Amino acid sequence: MAPPIILIDDPADPRVAAYRDVRERDLVGREGLFVAEGEVVLNVLARSRLCEPVSLMIARKRVAGLAHLIAQMPDNVPVYSASQEAMDAVVGFHIHRGILALGRRRAAPGAADMLAGLGEGSLVLALSGIANHDNMGGLFRNAAAFGVDAVLLDTDCCDPLYRKAIRVSVGAVLATPFATAQGDLLDALGTAGFETVALSPGGDRRLVDLRRPSKTAVLLGAEGPGLAASVLARATTVAIPMATGFDSLNVATTAGIVLHHLAFAAAKT
Repeated sequence: MAPPIILIDDPADPRVAAYRDVRERDLVGREGLFVAEGEVVLNVLARSRLCEPVSLMIARKRVAGLAHLIAQMPDNVPVYSASQEAMDAVVGFHIHRGILALGRRRAAPGAADMLAGLGEGSLVLALSGIANHDNMGGLFRNAAAFGVDAVLLDTDCCDPLYRKAIRVSVGAVLATPFATAQGDLLDALGTAGFETVALSPGGDRRLVDLRRPSKTAVLLGAEGPGLAASVLARATTVAIPMATGFDSLNVATTAGIVLHHLAFAAAKT
């Protein structure tokens, strides 16, 4: 049974207060909730084992065409159907897609418990100092595409559940286990039996020569500063050869190349 459709014509209606001033609320947080947007992302949210929908707000002109999506929602999740004018006034800008959802992450294990639950053959993406939400979304998209079992963040990373990160990830953030390590990333990975592969232009070996360890963590740092020398000294360092005079890739692009190699080429040798 699909949830009922609730008509909203007054932007001041308290039932949609959680959607008000979306961009400003992105900055100050939503007390454990997040906003997802677009049909592709909401389809992921509907199927996610890690997150759950709290409510939907859909432009009235889109409701009929999204009946299949609405039908996937639990019947206790309210679906607000707003006029385009009311919806724009609530969120604070013209939202041409007209599809939003409020979601909540289900209870998730801490970093140590998450890593301890991963067995032989596991692949983890470890991220240090990733502060750009576009990059964070791209990294999660690559993680999902190449079968990463979990993503481990340090405390200097931005929130993967920021609206833009979710959108760029095409919903992968909602379907990929992740946790934040409160201490040293390499210590947490080593305790769980992972061998860390750190990417650096000055890496000791080429990616093409890398064989996949039984439990592998790929460690990436922020664009520009990269990973500290003290971190690189404690890991297996790998470089991606590039054309003469150029040594820089976008961090999400780097992740895609490395994870593809580990998922396919390195796994077969």
